[in-house]
Amino acid sequence: MKSFFEDGVYEEITSRVSKLNKDTSPIWGKMKVGQMLYHCQMPLNIILKKEDYGVKPNWLVNLLFKKSMYNDKLWRKNLPTAPGFKITDDKDFEREKTKITNLINELNAQRAKEEWHPHPAFGELTKDQWGKMQYKHLDHHLRQFGV
Repeated sequence: MKSFFEDGVYEEITSRVSKLNKDTSPIWGKMKVGQMLYHCQMPLNIILKKEDYGVKPNWLVNLLFKKSMYNDKLWRKNLPTAPGFKITDDKDFEREKTKITNLINELNAQRAKEEWHPHPAFGELTKDQWGKMQYKHLDHHLRQFGV
């Protein structure tokens, strides 16, 4: 699995996001493109310590799900979303595209940083685990929308 912090990945992600428009439809799932962009901001806000969304440690989630966040296996289509991360209200595409682009730029500006804070649910993660988690989530949803 690629890491957000690898050379070339920032350029890949920003290029893929730039291909989205307000009329981009999902290949699978129920979210509209603006909702997806809002949803994808949430893990970026967590790594950047802007918001924790009330996420708490859960030993069962850690046992069953933590490694899937950063291993090499792609997530399957239509995975269930944690209740606090479900987006059901409409979101303005242009606003959300600007916000996610700013967060991606901010994370890229910190890519040389070696020490990262613990994840509110998964605890201690290495830089590589954080980077893979961010890439994997973004990649999953960008593939969902065909970019």
